Amino acid sequence: MAEAKTTTFGKLLIKLGDGADPEVFAQPCGMTSKSLSFSKNTGETLVVDCDDEDQVTWLERNAESLSASVSGDGVLAATSIQPWWEAFASTQAINCELSIQYATGTMKWTGPFHLTSFEISGEKSGDPKVKSSIQMDSAGAIENEWIAA
Repeated sequence: MAEAKTTTFGKLLIKLGDGADPEVFAQPCGMTSKSLSFSKNTGETLVVDCDDEDQVTWLERNAESLSASVSGDGVLAATSIQPWWEAFASTQAINCELSIQYATGTMKWTGPFHLTSFEISGEKSGDPKVKSSIQMDSAGAIENEWIAA
């Protein structure tokens, strides 16, 4: 049996671009939970059987659009509040670099995102650390590439 090659939390990276040329990507510190999500919206068409129109109709689907989203939460590190705030306050999408590193290589996605939600929270009792939660949604095409190790 061949064991699956896996990776760890610290190898899932969410980096924000600085807008410079060449662009430099940096990961804000503090996330303890990260998620990348890719979705495809489809349109539907009922296709009639011309030989027997009383037959149950099969539903065909066609791809209409692709989307990516990123979410995360964790402690709000002092070094992270400014980059998260600047990304939220920007009316322009910012370039992001998302990646998963394995011993065999790295899968990387790069593209424009809007930081659509930036939540800051804290509690007096229990864990008193200030926390943050983010949500980013793609704002155009996302490029991807596999980089072999």
